[in-house]
Amino acid sequence: MNTPQLSVVIPVYNEEQGLQVLFDRLYPALDKLAIAYEIVFVNDGSRDRSAAILREQFQKRPDVTRVVLFNGNFGQHMAIMAGFENCRGQRIVTLDADLQNPPEDTGLLLAKMDEGHDYVGSIRRQRNDSWWRHVASKAMNGLREKITHIKMTDQGCMFRAYDRHIIDAINSCKEVNTFIPALAYSFARSPAEVVVGHEERAAGESKYSMYSLIRLNFDLMTSFSLVPLQMFSMLGMLISVFSALFFVFLVIRRLMIGPEAEGLFTLFALMFFLIGIALFGIGLLGEYIGRIYQQVRHRPRYLVEAVLEKRDE
Repeated sequence: MNTPQLSVVIPVYNEEQGLQVLFDRLYPALDKLAIAYEIVFVNDGSRDRSAAILREQFQKRPDVTRVVLFNGNFGQHMAIMAGFENCRGQRIVTLDADLQNPPEDTGLLLAKMDEGHDYVGSIRRQRNDSWWRHVASKAMNGLREKITHIKMTDQGCMFRAYDRHIIDAINSCKEVNTFIPALAYSFARSPAEVVVGHEERAAGESKYSMYSLIRLNFDLMTSFSLVPLQMFSMLGMLISVFSALFFVFLVIRRLMIGPEAEGLFTLFALMFFLIGIALFGIGLLGEYIGRIYQQVRHRPRYLVEAVLEKRDE
């Protein structure tokens, strides 16, 4: 296969109900671009018929279709990383299989790259998500920008375009846990954003629970900044100063007025507050130490069972 101008990387996990709709819209949309392209599907250990459907689609369009099959479930970001390592295009677009971002808008991202940008993110024009996702996304966006100084208007949208040199840089990283859009932003010379459409899921259910979203943002914060640790260190220092002043106050009060019993429950409340902060700090340290532990084991990030592709003759 000749080197394509465009590679579209799509992670797939239990999407059998919506895959045919994706095929019916994706291939015609890319054909209209009139450029050489390939589509790299990465099956992330689906438990339904997604892998079989992808095999059938490969047999129908082997000229532009490649399928990477994992032997287990390793997560969306690892699936995208596998797609990056197996794609060959000069420009790479990531797209979710749920059709919440219309594949017809791929041309908008490429047109923005034609202006000289090497990384193009997307902003959902009108989000069709639940209210709590709106609130959580807005809060996390603000927190991320303050801590990491990475400016992404809509970090939850994976519909993004990358230049080849950024993908090569990402592939050279061997981090076990990372957040791909933020990692790409850190490598980009001229990032930009465009507004794209947003639709309801074509079929199936979202794979991201509240816990998954929280874990994702922990990956973002702890992979790109030491600010959480620094903030906790400053907080510990302030609490130590105020605790010392409070101790001096209690000693002086005892010498001048005598012992007291009335403030017992206040001291209990203060103690529980300090214990809560200490436990939070231990958990924060555990996040960083856990990442170090995962990294030093040097285990593979994912295992590929097979790659379906048309071989050059």
